[in-house]
Amino acid sequence: MNAPSQHERVLVADLNDPAHGAAVLTLLNAYAQDIMGGGEDLSAFAKANLVPALRARADALAILAFVGDEPAGLAVCIEGFSTFACKPLLNIHDMVVAPPFRGRGLSYRILAKAEDVARARGCCKLTLEVLEGNTVARKAYASFGFAGYALDPAMGTALFLQKTWE
Repeated sequence: MNAPSQHERVLVADLNDPAHGAAVLTLLNAYAQDIMGGGEDLSAFAKANLVPALRARADALAILAFVGDEPAGLAVCIEGFSTFACKPLLNIHDMVVAPPFRGRGLSYRILAKAEDVARARGCCKLTLEVLEGNTVARKAYASFGFAGYALDPAMGTALFLQKTWE
């Protein structure tokens, strides 16, 4: 991992700060436009309502990375609950480092900030999902200590599934 430069900072976003809200939207939209995020802009509804909706949820937070004044990376995290551990967990729901800022170790520093927040909240673990084909992200997550899990190896690893509707 590269050492942070003096001009890089990673922080929990203040979603009441318009600059932080704009950074969240800019980075999340860039992620949505990327093939790893689906390849399409966020909807007009999401753009208009995301920051206020996140701000209204005590279980949600955004971690931002800046290089100078430029938004460079983002993790949107939502607290969940592990019934087996009977403790909260922190899920990294969305994570992105903007292309011009990749290779600087920002993902590691964002993950470290997420872990700090999770530990401060008494969480038992961090969770995330990643596409199988996203080998760069999978390598970064593995180097941070993330791994697939199986309750019983004979049953295989857990899969992430979804059912959507509008």
